[in-house]
Amino acid sequence: MAHETLKGKTAWIIGGGSGLGAASAAALAAGGAHVCLSGRRRDALETVADRIARAGGSAKVQVLDVANRDAVTATASAVGGVDILVYSAGTNVPTRALETLDGDDWERIVSINLSGALHCVQAVLPGMRARNSGTVVVISSWAGWRMEPVAGVSYSATKHALPALCETINIEEGQRGIRATCLMPAEAATDVLDTRPNPPSAEARARMLQASDIGDAVAFVASAPARVCMNQIVMSPLHNNFYATR
Repeated sequence: MAHETLKGKTAWIIGGGSGLGAASAAALAAGGAHVCLSGRRRDALETVADRIARAGGSAKVQVLDVANRDAVTATASAVGGVDILVYSAGTNVPTRALETLDGDDWERIVSINLSGALHCVQAVLPGMRARNSGTVVVISSWAGWRMEPVAGVSYSATKHALPALCETINIEEGQRGIRATCLMPAEAATDVLDTRPNPPSAEARARMLQASDIGDAVAFVASAPARVCMNQIVMSPLHNNFYATR
């Protein structure tokens, strides 16, 4: 499959200040796309943008809280025409079992992991429809493909909903040239691991997927020919702890 250039494309990366979002931005920029990084922490976003610029890429920063629907709409307008949307915002909490889960934590996780994704998708769809093209990549999780006890109810519920969002995009928007991919990686060595009740060791993290692995997958999806829709991609490290514990 001959992949297409990303030159001239604008990619909006939600959660671009760290982890999988930052890696996705770097990979897309390396492919020639202009990337706009959004998230809540300006300093983290600017660090990623500077790193991309030093590597010869093009990046700008738009601070955003995805839980604020009006802010999402305003930021999308400021970004301009979005050819590629990558939604990588996500969070979890250490106290995640049903017995001890706090209701406020549930609401916050849902607002970031799920509602924010919907807000961002709805913000970019009008422009994509007008151009009859667009790529949406939503980063879910292995916990959105299979139930894993370590993830907790809030994270699992929201990540299971994201494949439905992506397939709805393909059902309703595919004839307009808009495609969506739900990317579901297993354990990846990012900061979100620190929210686990018992964070993994450095040795364990070295065996996991690395953020760059997911970034490369996002760039692969975004540069695929317009006729191709990769509905879902599930990926894991060869040393998969979710298998080892069975």
